[in-house]
Amino acid sequence: MLPRSTPALTALGVAAAGAAGLGYSLLEAHAFTLRRYTLPVLPAGARPLRVLHVSDLHLVPRQRRKAAWLSRLAELDPHLVVSTGDNLAAVDAVPAALDAYGPLLDRPGVFVLGSNDYWGPRPKNPARYFLPAAGAAPIVGVRLPAHELVAGFRDAGWLDLTNARGTLDVAGRRLAFAGVDDPHLRRDRYPVASTPPDADLVVGVTHAPYRRVLDTMTGDGVQLLLAGHTHGGQLCLPGVGALVTNCDLPRRQARGVSLWSAAGRSVPLHVSAGLGTNPFTPVRFACRPEASLLTLTPGA
Repeated sequence: MLPRSTPALTALGVAAAGAAGLGYSLLEAHAFTLRRYTLPVLPAGARPLRVLHVSDLHLVPRQRRKAAWLSRLAELDPHLVVSTGDNLAAVDAVPAALDAYGPLLDRPGVFVLGSNDYWGPRPKNPARYFLPAAGAAPIVGVRLPAHELVAGFRDAGWLDLTNARGTLDVAGRRLAFAGVDDPHLRRDRYPVASTPPDADLVVGVTHAPYRRVLDTMTGDGVQLLLAGHTHGGQLCLPGVGALVTNCDLPRRQARGVSLWSAAGRSVPLHVSAGLGTNPFTPVRFACRPEASLLTLTPGA
């Protein structure tokens, strides 16, 4: 006869399952993945446009494998690179981050910053992300040299969308952009245009996809929304998805492509699950680190 289950055996089983889950989540945090999406947002007759969306690198100099993986994405031959912030995770990470982008900096690009480009990571209780007030606490930590990162991107010719607008001619198409500084730190000040942009496509770029920002951009005529910040939930449940988004975005839209509706309009929203994590919580579960190649095609 088999021995009866005891509380001790049950606890042992739970501990073993927890250890296995932790071990897997540590491995998954290094399982970098390229996502591919096709978005019909260009005018009729336009040639397709390849956009590489990179977010939440959270790089420290020792993370050479992640940096090398990002550099190799230049082989995709993107027409445009969009970086939606949180590139840094250490005071000395700027040179490593710029090296990681490497040949991608030779492509046309645009960028905004995230909270972890301004403030370094610190140990924290991961459970706080599951509380109702998650994300509302003030950010404290080591000040990071965001200005050096900005200078590196600008020197490469990338367009700085920090509470700013701009246009780029990319592979024969004129793209207009509207961007904001990080809404998670409430640094966002949406740049209102005096006249509608003369462009084939208007793109809204933000680090954290807070509703107020997405609503404003959609109401202003933006035709494609790009964001990061959520890490796709970082710890997800199969069949359930993200448990949190670390902002007021609905959990079902924590990563990938969906539609955002506001002001009587619906526009595509792409939220990147990002390539990194806070170095003090280097785990992912059912949510691989990612970059995305968005192929923009003519609409119906």
